[in-house]
Amino acid sequence: MLDQILQADRAALIFLNKLGSGFWDPLWLGITNQKNWAPLFLFIIYLLFKTFGWKKAVFVLLVMIILVAFSDQFTNLIKNTFERLRPNRDPNINHLLRRIINPRGFSFMSGHATTSTFFTVFTILLFRKRYTYIYLMLIFPLVFAYSRLYLGVHFPIDILTGFFIGTLLACLYFKLYKQLDRKIFK
Repeated sequence: MLDQILQADRAALIFLNKLGSGFWDPLWLGITNQKNWAPLFLFIIYLLFKTFGWKKAVFVLLVMIILVAFSDQFTNLIKNTFERLRPNRDPNINHLLRRIINPRGFSFMSGHATTSTFFTVFTILLFRKRYTYIYLMLIFPLVFAYSRLYLGVHFPIDILTGFFIGTLLACLYFKLYKQLDRKIFK
């Protein structure tokens, strides 16, 4: 059963990766680079200060920095535990992929998918009662994570697991945040 799931995972990646073309490669390389999402992050920081004022915005910003650091370390722990080869390094399929970048490390689970989902869901939970359009932020982790499939550096299961774990962590982290918020900003 597990072998069938992993075969389907490989086949899905090969199919999705082969949809790419040299024309679109620069776009997806830009999308996968976290630095290029700086305008989105600056906009969130702006919303924090606009919505909560200086004192609480600084607190929430620190909470978000801890969120990203925790997510990154948690993802590395999972990757180093499972040690699943990245598709671009897997000798069984790497010759079937369009390889544009060649990162090292392990594949399961996607840090891009986990951290971007964690950050996005937490941000939505934080702002959902104030800003209706905040749900549009869901585009960020979807596009960001798809870039990893396009580039052939993650399997679909890595991405889907990242979405699931990122959402779960965001919900738990938001509950913790609310408890701290009530204690600090009564």
